[in-house]
Amino acid sequence: MKSLRTQIPSRWPAATGLRLSSSTAFIPCGRNVSPQFQQGSRATYADQRLQKKQSPLNQSFSISTYCTKYTTANTYPRSVQQCARYSTSATTTKQPTIHNVFESNTGTWQYIVADPATSKAVIIDPVLNYDPCTQTITTTSADALLALVKEKGYMIERILETHAHADHLTSSSYLQKQLTQSQGFKPPIGIGKRIEQVQKLFGQRYGLAKDEWLGVFDKLFDDDETFSVGELTAKAIHLPGHTPDHLGYQIGDNVFCGDTLFHADIGTARCDFPGGDATHLFQSGRRLLGLDDHVKIWPGHDYPPEGREPIPWMSVRDQREQNKHLRGVVTEKEFVEMRTERDRNLSAPRLLHQSLQINIRAGRLPRKEESGQRLLRLPLKLSGLDW
Repeated sequence: MKSLRTQIPSRWPAATGLRLSSSTAFIPCGRNVSPQFQQGSRATYADQRLQKKQSPLNQSFSISTYCTKYTTANTYPRSVQQCARYSTSATTTKQPTIHNVFESNTGTWQYIVADPATSKAVIIDPVLNYDPCTQTITTTSADALLALVKEKGYMIERILETHAHADHLTSSSYLQKQLTQSQGFKPPIGIGKRIEQVQKLFGQRYGLAKDEWLGVFDKLFDDDETFSVGELTAKAIHLPGHTPDHLGYQIGDNVFCGDTLFHADIGTARCDFPGGDATHLFQSGRRLLGLDDHVKIWPGHDYPPEGREPIPWMSVRDQREQNKHLRGVVTEKEFVEMRTERDRNLSAPRLLHQSLQINIRAGRLPRKEESGQRLLRLPLKLSGLDW
């Protein structure tokens, strides 16, 4: 396991249009800060993680457990057991084997999707562990993915990002380096072709040199571009709304939709980031819900209320009937009004600035300064103060 401490400069003007939450409690990106807007739970997310019991909803998914231990002594006074859950359900011909690995600190679903005929696979939306209290980066989650890849004998052909995440740091670049050494070839990191809009915007806001973000992704997908995973056919689907560059990936009868839809009791993602648009999100959601009933939708996150475990997928039919924001009777006007009002009360994601600075670099670390340190920049929240 490797670690990195990043130092935060003490002075930097606030970035226009970005809000930094000062709360020390973890409020997931897709949930509101005000208690009246939270998803049915008064407990903190950390408490939920420690108190959850096996839910009957999860028993039908044949979930196995892949556990890694690590210490969070700087945050908690004891070692904790981190369990990454993944599916080993039997698959049919021309359908992938899917391992859904949940990273509980950020509520993120990571996926390894493999062709059972060839053992060739892709990794979708992997997480780099980051402790904002100590500025320490570790690779616990990424190393668990690598161990699973090795255990199953997979050959990773691509690493796929659905968008430039604002709630967790990506481990794509780290995984690429490790897999290049173990496989003998470099799996390209792919994302949607509109990522350069996002990179340019946030590169300027954080004062990053252009060569740190321009051209760092190996593959920029066109809308509806097809590619292969072994002998399986996959397609990149443009799903704007949460962010303008947002993609989903359809592999067999499965769509990995990133932050477009969440579990039905949570609904949809926020649209108040630069380039986000509630009308576009409604249209993207309807595109997904227009697929065949049996197609499985695998979200990028789950923030389960107290009493249920994280659930990795729902069928299109169930999402269409149950999604609290997009069930069939909801009109576009009603959705846009609801989403706009809801987003108005959201705080900024806890790891917003750290995530964006790493993710527009495709997970590469900031270059070393003359001091030998690698630095991230955080805007101060001054509430009108100035001197």
